[in-house]
Amino acid sequence: MTSAALDRLLAVLVVALAATGLVSLRMGAPGDGWLFAFHGVLGGALAIVVGWKVGQSLPRAVRARRWRRVVLGLVVSLATAAALAGGFAWVASGRLLSLGSWTILTIHAWIGLALVPLVVVHLLPGRWRLLVPRVSRRRHSERASMHPWPAMSRRQAIAVAALGTASLALVGAAQLADQLAGGTRRFTGSRWLPTGVPPPTTFYGESGPDVDPAAWRLRVHGNVSREALLSLSQLEALGEIEQTVVLDCTSGWAMAAQWRGVPLRIVLDAAGVTGPTSVLVRSATGWATALGEADIDLAMLATGVASGPLPAANGAPCRLVVQDRRGLDWVKWVVEVEAL
Repeated sequence: MTSAALDRLLAVLVVALAATGLVSLRMGAPGDGWLFAFHGVLGGALAIVVGWKVGQSLPRAVRARRWRRVVLGLVVSLATAAALAGGFAWVASGRLLSLGSWTILTIHAWIGLALVPLVVVHLLPGRWRLLVPRVSRRRHSERASMHPWPAMSRRQAIAVAALGTASLALVGAAQLADQLAGGTRRFTGSRWLPTGVPPPTTFYGESGPDVDPAAWRLRVHGNVSREALLSLSQLEALGEIEQTVVLDCTSGWAMAAQWRGVPLRIVLDAAGVTGPTSVLVRSATGWATALGEADIDLAMLATGVASGPLPAANGAPCRLVVQDRRGLDWVKWVVEVEAL
């Protein structure tokens, strides 16, 4: 495979991994499992292609004394290797890995996102032309008239098939290592924790706000017939239920916990919302998530967990709980529900 073809493949894989990784942050239903599997296969393919690229280009650049290209290429390669090593270590280790307060999966995600601008810098400006195959206008016109879709040569098809097979083997080996180590993970890749009170986490690692439960009010407004400003006791009086729901945190752990709270649909009905709608649930921190009609029926405003009151670090006095959504959408310290 030519250097230009490898550059194109690397760019596609890095962007595809970043895109699938970002989308997965909000995917928590069992039917979304294919996305996480696809992300893993893409990671295996990237590991193979990076090794191929370094072996092909690094000696050539060193011999030509292209030191700027060598340094930048090594930075991109090392960042890629770090992201991939974190991802595969998370899968194969059989346990929840962390460095300080950050899980290895979180570090893997941040490095992966940082790779996108690094790859762009690596390709611009002189190497961006490598992303476009050199085909003359006349030859391109002739090919387009004969074959509307670009044809893949036999050699290219064999290379793609070999890359896919090797990637599946690499991912399979990591999964086997996890099983041999006694690890258990959800389809999202998150590792199961014993049921109880979930660990207090925030997306950026920031501390929670200081909320006085006695002064706290929940504002329900927007497309409603009567705007409401509910105290904690008024919210609970609408009718609490208890339900076991899995909290799947994007930092890499999952827990099936017993939550107590008021279904979101009941809160909206009390404010006079009728017919199909969507809502925006906002935190005292400004963090918010949007829920569609189907999600509303799966959501509750929780005031308790594990047969006790909701701890302040877990979002007290009130947090959003949504079945089949990742923890990123489980807004803590809820102060506002807006019907749209």
